[in-house]
Formats: sequence, structure tokens, C-alpha cells
Amino acid sequence: MFKNIFSGEIYDRIIKRFIDIFSAGILLILFFPLCLVIAVAIKLDSSGPIFADTPERIGRSGKLFKMLKFRSMVVHAHQLLRKDPRMKSLYEQYKRNSYKLKHDPRVTNLGRFMRKHSLDEIPQLVNVLKGEMSLIGPRAYYPDELTNQQKKYPKTRKLVKKVLSIKPGITGYWQVSGRSEVNFDKRIAMDADYVNKRSLWYDIKILVKTPFAMISGKGAV
Repeated sequence: MFKNIFSGEIYDRIIKRFIDIFSAGILLILFFPLCLVIAVAIKLDSSGPIFADTPERIGRSGKLFKMLKFRSMVVHAHQLLRKDPRMKSLYEQYKRNSYKLKHDPRVTNLGRFMRKHSLDEIPQLVNVLKGEMSLIGPRAYYPDELTNQQKKYPKTRKLVKKVLSIKPGITGYWQVSGRSEVNFDKRIAMDADYVNKRSLWYDIKILVKTPFAMISGKGAV
């Protein structure tokens, strides 16, 4: 009985949701002064809005949602990479590298620091309060990313379906186990493995590792 309560669907609906709301609320209060500093720094560092203008991501059951992030790139960076002819070769490299670029010219000076230490992801706590995300879960993918990567790795289709059965997370198993150094096929397998193993104890283990991953910046791009 206790095993069912602290893992799986019941855990997601009751215990994990309570932890998400309580923790996200506390963290937003604690991080509020830092968020003000980051907001001012973004405006001083480059022209454009404080929050990123990225397209919607895929959430639980394929539902699209707007993920909140501090802007770490130039304005219209997402469209620029995909539509600007001058970035055609860079876009091809981006797709080959599982939708990651180690040396991305779109990233601002401040953005490099924020992305290395995951500071740009603090606003996602609002997504958690809204019920679109959890503190811990799989990565939230772009629609075109999932479509193209499944063509490249056709054996991942069943894994993708499993991953989309729960809410994406701010942090997760793959994020504390290599982050951007992990290719899509391995990353989606790690996310699917998390879905199978998720429990209160497993989430606590991931949560404990998260601060080190943020401070060290290992694998971030």
C-alpha cells in the first residue's frame, strides 16, 4: 500500500503535486531578490525582453505550454537559427547534435553564465505552480525536436510515448547525469527510465544532486 502511495500515478496526483506547490512557492520567495538582479542584468547586457521568446513545448499527454525562461539569447533566436540562410550549416549541426550547440553565437554574454548554472530556468517555478511542470521530471521538448529526433532514432518512439505520460520537470535524472553531453537516444531512455522508477525517494535523490549540477555547470551549453 505504502509503495503505491509513494510511487506511480497516485504519487504524481497527490504527494508530488503537494510537494511541487509548496516547494515552488517557497523557492520563488527565496529567489525573488535574485530574479530582480537577473532581470536588471539582462536589460543592461543586451536589448530585448527579460523573458525568452521561445515557442511552446510539449507537456504531459502532448499538451503544448509556454515554458518561462529568462532570456539568455538574442531576440528571436529560435526563428533566427531555423530561417536565416546564414545559419543553415549551424542549424544542421544543431540537429545532428541532438538539438544542442556547444558554441552558440546566439547566446549573450550574460546568457552563457546563466545557462551554465541554470539560472535562466528559475521562472519555470511559475510553470510548476500552474501545474504544467513538476520540479522533477523528463525534459520538456520542442515539437519539431521530437519529430526530427524520432526520425533519426526510430527506436525511441515507444520511449517518447512513455515520457509524455507525465509532466516535464525543471530538473531530472538526465539533467544531473551529464545534461547536454547526453545525446537524444540516451536522454530519452534516461527520461523513460525515470518514469518507470519515479517515487518520493528517487525524486529526493535527484533533488539532492541538483544543486551540485547547477554550481558545477557540468554538461551545460
